[in-house]
Amino acid sequence: MTHRITAMLESHPASIGLETEALTECLAACFECAQTCSACADACLSEEMVADLRGCIRTNLDCADICDATGRVLSRHTAYDATITRAILQACAQACRSCGDECASHADMHEHCRVCAEACRRCEDACHRLLETID
Repeated sequence: MTHRITAMLESHPASIGLETEALTECLAACFECAQTCSACADACLSEEMVADLRGCIRTNLDCADICDATGRVLSRHTAYDATITRAILQACAQACRSCGDECASHADMHEHCRVCAEACRRCEDACHRLLETID
């Protein structure tokens, strides 16, 4: 997947001046996290104790939406605005931190929550690394 992301970034005629490797890693992490959070929310809905997982489901769905939106914004380079990129990366990192914490609290009982917490931590880290490259 990252090969195609890199190829697309490098073929784009507009440059946004961000480090390609960090941007590629962040894009991949955002889209992976969006999918993982969506799947985790669905898995939570299938659990016997679904009522106990309401907060986890909500946090998963919010994180999935924010990660997806972040990936889509990061994919656009025409008329780039670093202020918007910085804000969405900060929001994504926070959503991933919140979701990762929530899922980690259920990880001993639900493997899908453990997997989701890992994806959230990876995405949070990737957002922070990309934030460090923005002037």
